[in-house]
Amino acid sequence: MRTPGAGTASVASLGLLWLLGLPWTWSAAAAFGVYVGSGGWRFLRIVCKTARRDLFGLSVLIRVRLELRRHRRAGDTIPRIFQAVAQRQPERLALVDASSGICWTFAQLDTYSNAVANLFLQLGFAPGDVVAVFLEGRPEFVGLWLGLAKAGVVAALLNVNLRREPLAFCLGTSAAKALIYGGEMAAAVAEVSEQLGKSLLKFCSGDLGPESVLPDTQLLDPMLAEAPTTPLAQAPGKGMDDRLFYIYTSGTTGLPKAAIVVHSRYYRIAAFGHHSYSMRANDVLYDCLPLYHSAGNIMGVGQCIIYGLTVVLRKKFSASRFWDDCVKYNCTYIGEICRYLLRQPVRDVERRHHVRLAVGNGLRPAIWEEFTQRFGVRQIGEFYGATECNCSIANMDGKVGSCGFNSRILTHVYPIRLVKVNEDTMEPLRDSQGLCIPCQPGEPGLLVGQINQQDPLRRFDGYVSDSATNKKIAHSVFRKGDSAYLSGDVLVMDELGYMYFRDRSGDTFRWRGENVSTTEVEAVLSRLLGQTDVAVYGVAVPEWRGKPAWRPLQTPTTSWTLTQCTRNCRRFLHPMPSPSSCVFCPKWIQQAPSRSRRPGYSVKALTPARPQTGSSF
Repeated sequence: MRTPGAGTASVASLGLLWLLGLPWTWSAAAAFGVYVGSGGWRFLRIVCKTARRDLFGLSVLIRVRLELRRHRRAGDTIPRIFQAVAQRQPERLALVDASSGICWTFAQLDTYSNAVANLFLQLGFAPGDVVAVFLEGRPEFVGLWLGLAKAGVVAALLNVNLRREPLAFCLGTSAAKALIYGGEMAAAVAEVSEQLGKSLLKFCSGDLGPESVLPDTQLLDPMLAEAPTTPLAQAPGKGMDDRLFYIYTSGTTGLPKAAIVVHSRYYRIAAFGHHSYSMRANDVLYDCLPLYHSAGNIMGVGQCIIYGLTVVLRKKFSASRFWDDCVKYNCTYIGEICRYLLRQPVRDVERRHHVRLAVGNGLRPAIWEEFTQRFGVRQIGEFYGATECNCSIANMDGKVGSCGFNSRILTHVYPIRLVKVNEDTMEPLRDSQGLCIPCQPGEPGLLVGQINQQDPLRRFDGYVSDSATNKKIAHSVFRKGDSAYLSGDVLVMDELGYMYFRDRSGDTFRWRGENVSTTEVEAVLSRLLGQTDVAVYGVAVPEWRGKPAWRPLQTPTTSWTLTQCTRNCRRFLHPMPSPSSCVFCPKWIQQAPSRSRRPGYSVKALTPARPQTGSSF
């Protein structure tokens, strides 16, 4: 757009005609004509098409900002906000476990979390200590991290798919003083027990057979049954900028990183989802997403904790039971599982629900339209964001295929943008003044967000590792001397400001709802194959969302079989990163910035066979 030049010419012509003595109405009409003729019509077109969307987005931004300001001034934290909600509606259902049928009211969740807080304070834990939580999604998961937060203890939420080295690594980097694991995770904990420090306390929650009890594990449930359930006499001196818990994200250059979630970030993510999609007080959310990720635990469970909505949990998604659950519990739905539902046979129950809103990310345009038409869901709430990012966006008006927008009119209200990068290194390109070069509409670029640590909507809290935090920050991006968060994702924006996800940069890919670190998979495979060179890539497969792992291998020197490698992959890797196919490469080269490739090899040219469920090759 040439709006600056058009505007300048328009103002200049208005002043000149006024000096010549023409009536102001003539002058204004002439100035408007100059503005339109100089290219300003493009800006007017954008204003007409996006004003309603942008004003609604601005109202959401203002609303979230005012709510956060009120809570900060009141000295609130997420536990205090929840306690106020529980006092208003103690008998309303807070959490429902669809798998077991267990229902917790707000009073029960408050009581359970109080017991957790009192117990861990009695055990000598102090505000700022870290306790790792390693169990499947059920009401106890929420009660545990919430209770720890009431005591000022930071929970490290571990991915239940972690095994062996990655599990031990995440426990070690969290600096946890204790581990709470579910009975279903006992075998995984036993595999790494020798790698864990003797000072690490272990607690088991849930059913656990006598033969599975580790020698140094304490049973948590009996201890909680005897703990006081009254609120703490003195709450820890925490505020909205203090740490609430850690969520592990797939490391783009290695093993998972512990992203820091402070109280204000939790509130911000949940509040944006609530207001962007006009959620109602009587809504019931169906949450079958992992609670160790932000979508399930903050965007989903956050509606219960902050706004008092009922959330139905299912630890594992079931396409065949989905609509039955939605009808039974009268649900509004959150989750990125639309494609699985479309593969199910048509049933009458899929039109007898009251689902009006589907929230998630990564929905393809073709699936988007087919889903809404077949199931009669009126609104798709697509969004883009990462646990730690400060540049989240949301599709608030149902633009098919878009993951969100950035206003072309009010660009400074929410300072994010796409910048040009070197395609090989993903380093931002800079102009003669040393600033990052913004992309024009239609140009793919790296999404960045300007950092302001005093603004809860723009702060970047980073990771437990300072080096990992520094790698995600660039300087002199919008203006000289500023700092910005590097998302690591490539998006493209159209003329109206709608953004579309293009690709994930760095050494990660997404498959079946999980971010997979290629570096982590390469390290495991190389060790299994006697230090053979391995390169792992995510490769798009027609009709499949995400990218399964595909790996070229240097012909190994050790004797092995595909069956043995498959068995070992399943032993040392969880299903998501386990490779789906492989190819042997007789010649090998190392290519910057640390990716291995065979000469003449192109990822884009690959057409691997459709992966079969449960097959690794």
